[in-house]
Amino acid sequence: MGELRVRFAPSPTGYLHIGGARTALFNYFFAKHSGGRFVLRIEDTDVERTIEDSADRMMESLKWLGLEWDEGPVVGGPAGPYQQSQRQELYQKYAQTLMDKGLAYKCYCTPEELEAEREQARLAKKAPRYSGRCRNLTQDPIRKFEEEGRRWAIRFRTPDEGYTVVDDLIRGEVSFANEEIADFIIMKSDGLPTYNFACVIDDWLMGITHVLRADEHISNTPRQMMLYRALMAPMPKFAHVPMILAPDRSKLSKRHGAQTVEEFRDKGYLPEAIVNYLALLGWTPPDATQELMSLEEMVELFDLSRVSSTAAVYDVKKLSWMNGQYIKQLDPEELMERLIPFIESAGLSTREHLAERKDWFREAVITMQERARTLEEMAENMAFYFRPPESYDEKGVKKHFAQPEVAGLLEKCVEVLSRMPEWTLEACDRAYTDLAQREGISRGKLIHPTRLALSGITFGPGLFDIMYVLGKDETISRLNTAIGFIKDNFE
Repeated sequence: MGELRVRFAPSPTGYLHIGGARTALFNYFFAKHSGGRFVLRIEDTDVERTIEDSADRMMESLKWLGLEWDEGPVVGGPAGPYQQSQRQELYQKYAQTLMDKGLAYKCYCTPEELEAEREQARLAKKAPRYSGRCRNLTQDPIRKFEEEGRRWAIRFRTPDEGYTVVDDLIRGEVSFANEEIADFIIMKSDGLPTYNFACVIDDWLMGITHVLRADEHISNTPRQMMLYRALMAPMPKFAHVPMILAPDRSKLSKRHGAQTVEEFRDKGYLPEAIVNYLALLGWTPPDATQELMSLEEMVELFDLSRVSSTAAVYDVKKLSWMNGQYIKQLDPEELMERLIPFIESAGLSTREHLAERKDWFREAVITMQERARTLEEMAENMAFYFRPPESYDEKGVKKHFAQPEVAGLLEKCVEVLSRMPEWTLEACDRAYTDLAQREGISRGKLIHPTRLALSGITFGPGLFDIMYVLGKDETISRLNTAIGFIKDNFE
């Protein structure tokens, strides 16, 4: 395993958050740019917090984003198994190695004793830390504890002096005083490893050369470096990616909207847009003005030295804009396929029915493509193509239906349209131009009430696009319905 190797190692305690997705993305970029390997590992030793289907859904999200792993669950690899719950014997083996070297020891402290220590520290206004009370136990107290049946954990014996310096590839040198790092648990009393210990054993045995992760882990790094040295294992290089903040520069939370990749997918964001947007949260390409890039382009351009050391601010408006740009670029056939689940979810039609009206559906989609920001929004906004409006926009009614001459003008539109020998966009446009000239009015006097009559709203695609897609009979039917509404309410 001489090549560059990185890993993404989520805990299955939830679904793939956008912060985790960006971490996975940077690891993927770094590996692929360097011709290395991208490893996926599931860190599932926190039994109480593990969600049953979390790992599977995280993997689905990674695949949906296009981030296929070279080694890991499902695909396998030479360093497996790739789930920590299947590696327990390894952790026990190396914990015993550290105890045999005198670098780790059994700790018999009860939860109550440890809480009492923490309370004393709080009262003294000091940072809570383990006192080391079991560090140098003699045989007598050990025998007493064993007879009592006390459960024990294994603690690592940290250095009492000096400093541990993290040479971070993004943040530079970060120094930690060893005396401030208390002896920490590596194996819990239930026999399961702690995060720091399992992480080191796995990264070592999986040949990980670079650890790219969120900067919330920076405080774990000196502890892990101590373990590498104690085990005489090769030390990987570390890079801690700054966190993503909300627009108000607070920590992202549910109040800021969608948080997981699944939520964005279900709202109709495209994976290409999410990947592109997340990449630019903290990384700047050589051409800082370049925004829209394919996954392949970003892999080619990625350079860890261009990852910022400061927090990135998340802006859903920018993501929505970018998503709209990607929707515009899609081939109509591809857009139709991606849009169908949202059409079905909105109860507008079925895949089978749309297949029967494929040409019509294609024309309807093309009229909406330019303005759409998400697939969900696109489906909602094109509902009028599938069924007549059940009501009309209130402001639009006051502005465009409440005028005394409107019903008469719409009746003239119906008359003109009924006589049209061919139904094309150009013919509809020409008919309205000619009618406006004969009436001595602006085209808007015809266009705005007609749009409201056909769609129920005052915005959307061009009117003549709408008329062409709806067809002659449906257009005339909806105009007649609107004429009846106007006469009932304003005459």
